[in-house]
Amino acid sequence: MTLARLCAAMAALALSSCSPQTAELERVPVPSSEEQRVEPFVIAANPLAAEAGMDVLERGGSAADAAAAVQAMLSLVEPQSSGMGGGAFINYFDAESGEVTIYDGRETAPAQATRALFLDSAGEPLGFREAVVSGRATGVPGAVAALGLLHREHGALPWDGLFSAAIATAEEGFIVSPRLGLFLERPFPQLAVPDADAYFSRPDGTRLQIGDRLANPEYADFLRRLSRNGTDALYRGSTAAEIVQRTRAAPLGGSMTMADLADYRPAKRKPVCHPWRAYRVCAPPPPSSGAALLELLALLERTDIADRGPSDPQAWYLFAEASRLMYADRDAYFGDGDFVDVPVAGLLDRAYLDRRAALIGATAAAQVRAGTPQGAGATIEDLTREPAGTSHFIVRDGRGNVASITTTVESIFGTGRMVDGFFLNNQLTDFAFNPLQPDGALAPNAVAPGKRPRSSMTPLILLDGDGNFAGAIGSAGGNSILAYVAKSLVAAVDWGMPMQDALAQPNLVARGDRPMGEVDKFPPEVIAGLKARGIDLAPGQGEDSGVHGVLIRNGQVDGGYDPRREGVVLVGGR
Repeated sequence: MTLARLCAAMAALALSSCSPQTAELERVPVPSSEEQRVEPFVIAANPLAAEAGMDVLERGGSAADAAAAVQAMLSLVEPQSSGMGGGAFINYFDAESGEVTIYDGRETAPAQATRALFLDSAGEPLGFREAVVSGRATGVPGAVAALGLLHREHGALPWDGLFSAAIATAEEGFIVSPRLGLFLERPFPQLAVPDADAYFSRPDGTRLQIGDRLANPEYADFLRRLSRNGTDALYRGSTAAEIVQRTRAAPLGGSMTMADLADYRPAKRKPVCHPWRAYRVCAPPPPSSGAALLELLALLERTDIADRGPSDPQAWYLFAEASRLMYADRDAYFGDGDFVDVPVAGLLDRAYLDRRAALIGATAAAQVRAGTPQGAGATIEDLTREPAGTSHFIVRDGRGNVASITTTVESIFGTGRMVDGFFLNNQLTDFAFNPLQPDGALAPNAVAPGKRPRSSMTPLILLDGDGNFAGAIGSAGGNSILAYVAKSLVAAVDWGMPMQDALAQPNLVARGDRPMGEVDKFPPEVIAGLKARGIDLAPGQGEDSGVHGVLIRNGQVDGGYDPRREGVVLVGGR
């Protein structure tokens, strides 16, 4: 990695920290020209994070190595979205074996958590703004453990050589980017938490703004210990003790213990894979909503959306109605598959998909209900709210291994509580606040000890007909992730757009009876055509999409970053 290229990438955001690394790190032999068949790439939501990953790749590191470097930097420069105190789903493609493996680093509820976690003394659900900053909201972090397991199985460089860029940047400071600065201007409850308030304050007590320099020496010290001690630096010892102390502190202290942290284990899972167009698309199984996204793609494949295009209101109408059908199923059935039966096979059954697609009529249905796929229990009323503080990145190394990773601290800045320079997640608010349905039945997404909350994070890997890597994609955005990713794939594959143009297409999220979208970005004739078909699109709310995607077209890398954020696509390497 050259200093000039590093500075050029960061200049796009008026960022700094362009000094050379302070020490030479151990290098491993780079594959020969005969062995290195593909170009490595990194796609991430911040140039500093992408450069940290590319530096690792250029030193002969693997996709697993680079993923750890990217996450360490994102935790520093994009703390509103993800971090070492959060969780992640890793979708990993092994080029040698052709296997796709899911590393589930979703947070878990503490062993002492009860169904009443988010109920007040009267048995009523807590207010959302109260819950998200509470100690009860934090699940046992999983991202670091998942990255550690990925590295043990697929790493090429030593673990202690992966964090130098993030350490140097934390020490020297980085320039607050426009996106981070925008979130610092908004009245998020997390910013009133003493930890976040102190971290983002100038010496005179005023709030940091775009262009200010922000250093984080505590985080640099933590990363040094993480480098030396491995993942135990977070799950045992002083950091673990501080996590327990901060989560147990008022208001609404939680029940996390040192044993909860020491006992955390990421889960290795088989992906859910399903054909779509010329690809086989692989997604994480529950508690991820990956199977629901595959259902949406399959429903759209049963329409003529591919024969239309972005200026055709019928295309967007089909997308909206298929989305409503998918979300009704997702909301009714999905939870942690280790605790509840999720009818994944039934949802992707050909006959069931045919029946669901046949429900798309000439005009929007007045109400859309969940179907009854094979293996389904009673349908339920969804009682879950999903904030949107998440990031997605993709890494491919020169050997062809790929990691597609969606990572999160849940809502913006997690709980606002910090330990060793990073924010703690509020991931347990992804559980249903009320664990019981109106009829008294237990909700599939109710809190239980050791349970992982339902997630909309769906990092995808696409394979071609020969089982080769053909693409990867994922997004931020809470429950809107499913719509953001599907829209991007439709635009890139069905409508033949370059990936960058596909990601820039307007977002439309049709969940329930109030479809939302980027109204100002659609042509007026599309808005009018949707309204004539019964889809009265309203402006969306919450965090924008953060889709990062790539397709391999004719052997070339066609990558894109969401223009709503500060992403970058880096392709290169020796």
